Amino acid sequence: MNLPDKKQLSLPTLDKIELDHGVNFESHTYWGVRDPQRFKELMQEAITLVTTTHFLGDNLFTWQRNNSMLEDKPFRRAWEENLLNSSDEAIVWRRYILACAAYHCLHVPGDFVECGVYVGTGIKTVMDYLGGPEFPKTFWGYDTYDYNPVEGHAFAGQQEGLYDAVCERFKEYSQVRLVKGFLPQSFENNIPDQVAFLHIDLNNVEGEIAVLDTLFERVSPGGIVILDDYEWSGPYRPQKQQEDQWFDQRRYRIFPLPTGQGVVLKR
Repeated sequence: MNLPDKKQLSLPTLDKIELDHGVNFESHTYWGVRDPQRFKELMQEAITLVTTTHFLGDNLFTWQRNNSMLEDKPFRRAWEENLLNSSDEAIVWRRYILACAAYHCLHVPGDFVECGVYVGTGIKTVMDYLGGPEFPKTFWGYDTYDYNPVEGHAFAGQQEGLYDAVCERFKEYSQVRLVKGFLPQSFENNIPDQVAFLHIDLNNVEGEIAVLDTLFERVSPGGIVILDDYEWSGPYRPQKQQEDQWFDQRRYRIFPLPTGQGVVLKR
């Protein structure tokens, strides 16, 4: 069943928080803004008009929130140690959703899976939060790595040699299985029998539906599916349309999150 030995499992703990103040967060990395400099000036002004803690980043501005990810010291350390670019910084709230889901899924039978790995920061942040090289589950990472098959979605570094670089990043993590190729074809002979945690971030609806067709039935009861792009609009809206229909046929509802993610709890 691939459940970790409770006697050997060492989970991060939460410190008692201060009641009279919280932690603010600001990142000026965002998307879909016509005039970034003007927008930055306006947001800096808006911050002066709100009370208590605020969060600005990843197209999300909130205030009077606890910003729990910044008060979870083991997570914050794992996140900071794995920052490679400004986007990694901005999406801290998304990363914490992954980390909290992963914490839960350590107690669920099955392996961990991420479809859409890029440079591996999401996987590594989760693993470092929950034991690092001692992470107690097999973690599968599927991606084309050296190229991006989705038109208009290529990221920096997606060229020949990226796969080798990501493998090097995980050289001390023997439980990581990085599978190179186009999905769903690369599932052939490289697929877990049982899944506890499934993170899908392929930026295209055809690929994500194909992953669901293949893997959802393998997700254990109590397992969690996270759809990275579900609640983003614009070019990502077709994913919401078709994923809603796919899950509706199975009598599920996707939890939409302000981070742009969607979450499904397997029953």
